[in-house]
Amino acid sequence: MKIIILGAGQVGTTVANNLASEANDITVVDKNPALLRELQDRLDLGTVEGHAAHPDVLRRAGAEDADMVIAVTNSDETNMVACQVAHTLFHTPRKLARVRSQRYLDHRELFTRDAVPVDVLISPERLVTEYILRLIEYPGALQVLDFAGGKVRLVAVKVYADGPLAGNRLRTLYQHMPDVDTRVAAIYRKDQAIAPDGDTRIEADDEVFFIAARDDIRAVMGELQRLEKPYKRLIFAGGGNIGTRLARAVEKNYRVKVIERDRQRARHIAEQLDKTIVLQGDAADGDLLLEENIENTDVFCAVTNDDEANILSAMLAKRLGARKAMALINRPAYVDLVQSGPIDIAISPQHATIGSLLTHVRRGDVVMVHSLRRGAAEAIEAVAHGDVKSSKVIGRRIDEIKLPKGASIGAVVRGDDVIIAHDDTVIEAEDHVILFLLDKRRIADVEKLFQVGVTFL
Repeated sequence: MKIIILGAGQVGTTVANNLASEANDITVVDKNPALLRELQDRLDLGTVEGHAAHPDVLRRAGAEDADMVIAVTNSDETNMVACQVAHTLFHTPRKLARVRSQRYLDHRELFTRDAVPVDVLISPERLVTEYILRLIEYPGALQVLDFAGGKVRLVAVKVYADGPLAGNRLRTLYQHMPDVDTRVAAIYRKDQAIAPDGDTRIEADDEVFFIAARDDIRAVMGELQRLEKPYKRLIFAGGGNIGTRLARAVEKNYRVKVIERDRQRARHIAEQLDKTIVLQGDAADGDLLLEENIENTDVFCAVTNDDEANILSAMLAKRLGARKAMALINRPAYVDLVQSGPIDIAISPQHATIGSLLTHVRRGDVVMVHSLRRGAAEAIEAVAHGDVKSSKVIGRRIDEIKLPKGASIGAVVRGDDVIIAHDDTVIEAEDHVILFLLDKRRIADVEKLFQVGVTFL
């Protein structure tokens, strides 16, 4: 596939990293030659220096025969105009654009073929907000990912030494819960992936990914770690788009405070929110945190635009007694550094965003992609089309499907029914199949499995 990526910032670089290794023809456009040189030194791709929305720049990037334009510059307006130019002058089939401003997103009628022809809108703030809300919903989870419209969820948890299953074999999990169907998709031990089976022994500090129907998530979590009490008191550091969205989403059910440094912004968001207490001040001020009873706070979540401020304030909040500390971190190197420290969860906007982008790049009918383990693994939702003759999966038991090494099927959603995958589960036409890939480099093999043969009419 020939893809043009507009913008070599954090999101553009993450997208390029993911797509360049998958036999795609990638060209990246940016005004900063240093960023382009760095990308070209690391990846097999082309680069073009210039303004992303200018017709001559897009032509030099190969827009005349490109399959897709992904516009992820830091400017909403540049992204929107670039899609317009690609549509009008070059008839590019697929156009994705990052749009951050809620003032645009509130008017979806803008984004049609007759107005601003963006096929897919990517809103990092919305995706990050939804990601954090799922973590708040399931105390103790490291990651919570939705499939099939939320009917199925993939959850990552850390196994504690005092958890019921620590030191036991995995089959014990299923014996403990005969009425709850679940499947462990992967176990990570000291950053090494383990493909689990019933004899795999669960150890303290393992990171376990399991898949289950939404209503069964808490029951499974309770087997892997001591079930935590629901959160009640939340503090969000940063009153930007994400902090305000989070407060608005949870203020009816939780006690919420927002700390915002800028006095005018603090006043503005206080007028927008109903029950949230808005404080003007520095979230890294220990005296302020103590005044606001940080030791009784269930979640301190730092979501400012400054990585260093988020890291420092979250570390301080944790040291002063916050039950859980989360920090939004843009730089990938910082995410890796923080994961093993006092901060409980490091949230990467790039990894929250990349899945939404990859969903529209994958071949076959892939309706959802989630990037896992900092891009090394993936979980995908693919739809089985065709019939027994034209499909490599339909009409076959799971143990008959030739899955690539490190890939496993976790669940099948058939209409409103969630079927946790077992060896004798048979795939039917139009099933939504949830797969886990320990190695994302195997994605092409999975895509081929779900492509319909030429015999299907």
